Amino acid sequence: MTDNGAEILGRAAIAGLGITDTGKVYGRSAPDFAADAIRRALADAGLTLGDVDGLLINNGVSGDVDFRLANELGLRDLRFMSMQNVAGATAIASTQHAAMAIATGLASCVVVVHADAPLTDPNAPSGSIYRGRRGGPTGFPAVAYAGGARGATGGYALAARRHMDTYGTTSEQFGAIAVAQRQWATMNPRARFREPITIEDHQHSRYVAEPLHLLDCCMVSNGGIAVVLTTADRARDLAKPPVYIWGAAQTHPGYQRTRGSEFGLVTGAARSGPAAMAMAGIKTGDVDVCELYDCYTYTALVTLEDYGFCAKGEGGAFVESGVLAPGGALPTNTGGGQLSSYYLWGMTPLSEAVIQARGEGGERQVAKHDVVLASGNGGLLDYHSTCVLSPEVRS
Repeated sequence: MTDNGAEILGRAAIAGLGITDTGKVYGRSAPDFAADAIRRALADAGLTLGDVDGLLINNGVSGDVDFRLANELGLRDLRFMSMQNVAGATAIASTQHAAMAIATGLASCVVVVHADAPLTDPNAPSGSIYRGRRGGPTGFPAVAYAGGARGATGGYALAARRHMDTYGTTSEQFGAIAVAQRQWATMNPRARFREPITIEDHQHSRYVAEPLHLLDCCMVSNGGIAVVLTTADRARDLAKPPVYIWGAAQTHPGYQRTRGSEFGLVTGAARSGPAAMAMAGIKTGDVDVCELYDCYTYTALVTLEDYGFCAKGEGGAFVESGVLAPGGALPTNTGGGQLSSYYLWGMTPLSEAVIQARGEGGERQVAKHDVVLASGNGGLLDYHSTCVLSPEVRS
């Protein structure tokens, strides 16, 4: 994006947020969740389906939501529509695209939606707890797949181990992130896991892929989330206070996970974060609240390093200090994140960022929330997106 990217993004604002029931919600399809989330987001903004002229769709691992959603909702004469997918980085990337479309006049009211329903009722006939991605990789990555390294957890375990071996990061330091986020989740009525945990609980939870314990890993959820963007001028007159986009950036490093690469040590956050902050005209010290993509505790830790909240290799000591927890200097993942609240890809951090920027967090609301930073991460650290949000117009 050009140097005037902040001015372009500033012409749009997030005006509505819709969150369905999430978690082990059975008997509903991903398209049903998507439609529900969109209706909730529009009602939140005080708008209707007739106001929508742009739609950006992101489906999850079930792959069931597509362009037919527009017809199912009865949307007519859309001027801007696309299906987008860079995994967990999509929500923020699509929000950036929606803002650009509004700023350039391609659309005036754009809905960004993500929905997924990978969980099926285990008590139903032929039911299974998780319906994941079909098939597997081809080419060289298929070698690891054939050897049993299936799914994301094995790859993130490798990345976490490399960080530990290089910088001395400990499992207990990863655990500090899980404990802090569970503290936030105890104050979030939407959170799936609300019972407090300790470092001992973390250490005694079973390994999923060593060194990652069960409490290092995010959950799997059914549900949907949508945000509505419109022009900043229009948003000021709608039902909820607008949330302004001060800056946004993407980067997709495409690490090869071979000897000599930076895989596990440096992520796309190292470019996406500083770029978004530079566009917003802020530095790390200006950030009041962080909402980080936390598919694993390691992911949150390495993102904090790459964003510059602490020096490279010092993330373990940083999170162990209590800085992320309620009362800490850098409130992070204030809804409980994907570890404790709900997992809907990049919509999890984005939705909580909007809630905090609006001041709607209830018991967990952070008093100072003028600058909220949110991140998205996808693949095995392959894709990254960042945005800076605020309830105030950027001067």
